[in-house]
Amino acid sequence: MSQLANTSTTQSRNIQRTNSPSDGRVIVERERPSADELEGAVQRAVAAQKAWKKVPLLERIEVGEKFIEAFLAASPEIEKELSEQMGRPIRYSKGEVNGVVERAKYMLSVASSALADIDVGPKEGFNRYLRREPVGVVFVIAPWNFPYMTALNSLLPALIAGNAVLLKPSAQTPLAGERFASAFAAAGLPEGVLQVLHLDRQQMQDVTAHPKVDFVVFTGSVGGGHAITKAASGGFKGLGLELGGKDPAYVRPDADIDYTVAELVDGAFFNSGQSCCGIERIYVHESLYDRFVEKFAETVKGYKLGDPLDPSTTLGPVVSSKAAADIRAQVADAVSKGAQNLTPEELFPVAKEGTAFLAPVVLVGVDHSMEVMTEETFGPVVGIMKVASDDEALALMNDSPYGLTATVWTDADKSADVVDRFVDELETGTVFVNRCDYLDPALAWTGVKDTGRGISLSKLGYDQLTRVKSVHIKLKTQ
Repeated sequence: MSQLANTSTTQSRNIQRTNSPSDGRVIVERERPSADELEGAVQRAVAAQKAWKKVPLLERIEVGEKFIEAFLAASPEIEKELSEQMGRPIRYSKGEVNGVVERAKYMLSVASSALADIDVGPKEGFNRYLRREPVGVVFVIAPWNFPYMTALNSLLPALIAGNAVLLKPSAQTPLAGERFASAFAAAGLPEGVLQVLHLDRQQMQDVTAHPKVDFVVFTGSVGGGHAITKAASGGFKGLGLELGGKDPAYVRPDADIDYTVAELVDGAFFNSGQSCCGIERIYVHESLYDRFVEKFAETVKGYKLGDPLDPSTTLGPVVSSKAAADIRAQVADAVSKGAQNLTPEELFPVAKEGTAFLAPVVLVGVDHSMEVMTEETFGPVVGIMKVASDDEALALMNDSPYGLTATVWTDADKSADVVDRFVDELETGTVFVNRCDYLDPALAWTGVKDTGRGISLSKLGYDQLTRVKSVHIKLKTQ
């Protein structure tokens, strides 16, 4: 009997439409599966995984290497589609392709050691070891803001570990999932091991709850994470949740101000601020504050807001006119409470209410009574506060329900003891020093508080996608 027959949408045809952030046109349409079709996809994944896990690890790694080749071959089409679907300036779209390749190569390079049996040491008369086995069927729910890199973080290691994957790309970037499927098919991945599903919210929860789905990876909002957790609560399957962020930066008195301004402007406004680890709040020591703010605002004023397919554009639209309206409301709230906007909208004539084109916003005179400093904005907005000491900065950085990344800008050689203090005391998954908004695939990507739970990337990224089996053999019985 179908596990989904009575829970999915009752519409005879369920059409998903993707609208361009630039002009609202429908640019992609996909038909969502019926309940029976969705059940069939889950059962195919179960059957395919049983065969795939028996394929030797080195052969699975070889499929991953061939995937990279096929993915790179489609790069020109991927770059254009990415800009059309989610609005990132095309001059930057190649960066996501390169990021996928960098992460894939690293995760393949550590797969053999990460998935090897673990020898627990000698014991006379016994052979004992720990074996990592695939969890089974993994459901990956990917976001739209970095639709390839975020999906790859779990998709590739799940497959290499011997799992089957059901991939749900965002409705805003459906072609990303299909590009993954095409590249893996060209690489020789057996049919059914990776399936792309275009689903509505109820269907997504149905698949999460399905007893044959063994692990769910979700990247999205805190509210979405709660919904996924609730949907999975009927059993004991594992969850990997990467949720909200409100990532802070602190500029110390000994920071290289020119370098720091350039890096933090990019960290705050790349991808129109639509990055889970983008910089959304900056604390600057009072000795540097005035110079920093002046240089920062002048740099931001140099952005060109416009058509993402124009190679000269450096700032594209946010994902939708609704998102833009929500961001405008957050900025207006801050201004009504005393904040000042240093980058007036008239400097960016493309920015208009009712559209997804939003001028970059640099706010001063902000504090933690304002939502713009405490709740995720996910747009081209940053607030800058003056602080008097490391103690004040540390307290403000930790004054957040989120904990994805935090970054400190200082002379790392001369201030090593200060760096160690911030590393120890920041409540966050990643501490950056003189860098931000970058995922090194050798390091674990994780978070604390309402940012979620679980780990992707690094050797540890294989852990949540496998289960440990203890093997205990007594060699002689006489």
